[in-house]
Amino acid sequence: MSAAQSSSSSALFGNREYISVSRALGELQARRPVQINAPGETLLILPVEGLDDQRLNEFVSLCRPAAPDLIITQHRAQALGLDASTPIAVRLPEALDANSIFNLVAGRQAHSLAKAEPASSASAAAIQLVKLSRGLPAVLAASLMCRDLGLDHSVVGIEAQTVDRFCIEAMSSLVIASEATVPLASGVTARFIVFRDATATDQVAIIVGKPDFSKPVPVRLHSACLTGDVFGSRRCDCGDQLALALTRIESLGGGVILYLAQEGRGLGLANKMRAYQLQDAGLDTFDANTTLGFDDDERDYGIAGRMLQILSCSRILLLTNNPAKLEGLARAGIEIAGRVPLEAPVNQHNKRYLTTKAARSGHQLVNLKTSEKP
Repeated sequence: MSAAQSSSSSALFGNREYISVSRALGELQARRPVQINAPGETLLILPVEGLDDQRLNEFVSLCRPAAPDLIITQHRAQALGLDASTPIAVRLPEALDANSIFNLVAGRQAHSLAKAEPASSASAAAIQLVKLSRGLPAVLAASLMCRDLGLDHSVVGIEAQTVDRFCIEAMSSLVIASEATVPLASGVTARFIVFRDATATDQVAIIVGKPDFSKPVPVRLHSACLTGDVFGSRRCDCGDQLALALTRIESLGGGVILYLAQEGRGLGLANKMRAYQLQDAGLDTFDANTTLGFDDDERDYGIAGRMLQILSCSRILLLTNNPAKLEGLARAGIEIAGRVPLEAPVNQHNKRYLTTKAARSGHQLVNLKTSEKP
């Protein structure tokens, strides 16, 4: 399939609102403030990710006479002992430095909070935006009285409702960016097709062998895992599953591996490492994610469904143990003709991780016995 075949995906690249969100994401990744407008309120926000004392002091000065609050997700609020069902605005003591704020956002220890209340709709949009930037889901936010702020024109402003539309419409911006044939070590030839959306995120479809698309095609959805796929980490089963999926697909006469940019169940690599630290301190993989303020799994399989549709692959045999992948693809309009189990070896380092996945998210794992001697 050529890039021309997916050229009709979306007109979002010329959409002014879409461009404003893309610019806002760039500002957040550069650790600069962004203005978010909603009916009846205007917020100036700054990500906690990468915060240092200089940036904190500059932001506080910029917001005066308003004082910034800390906006955290309901999961982080619950980890701090608060009864929350929505994002929460926390009033910060004046003397708090950047390191203390970071610990309030990402540390395991509970903190006493002087005042906390449900955050506004603009604050919820701010959390959604910073998640898209792959940062910690927390921002400093100051409520401003009017939109004519007298700020430098370099401060990017966006509408809160635009963030919601961005998340929904980003999927339709997916196009094929490039493709090439790659011979594999097994002797099978694969075609690597790189997809790209308007956030400049690359997703890859690997067509292994010569699958018959008139029949159900063997498909593996594989979330990128630098530690497991590349370096052979033994605290997960990702690398083993990828190798097993490739072998299984070759034995079935060909199929598709979707290699998705969803490191750490959608948290991103930096947050995955933070979750690892919390796991080393005793939390399981799910509680580590929610302690950082994320959902236990931030992945969206709609992007995988869109990739398969562009490839004209609508009936599949899914290589997975994860029921969420079956449900996600079915919602995306992909017909699941069957499931192929994909159980990798269990070792002393990944046994707790796999047991947690089976117990807490219903992964269909039959053998959880360690396959090595102590």
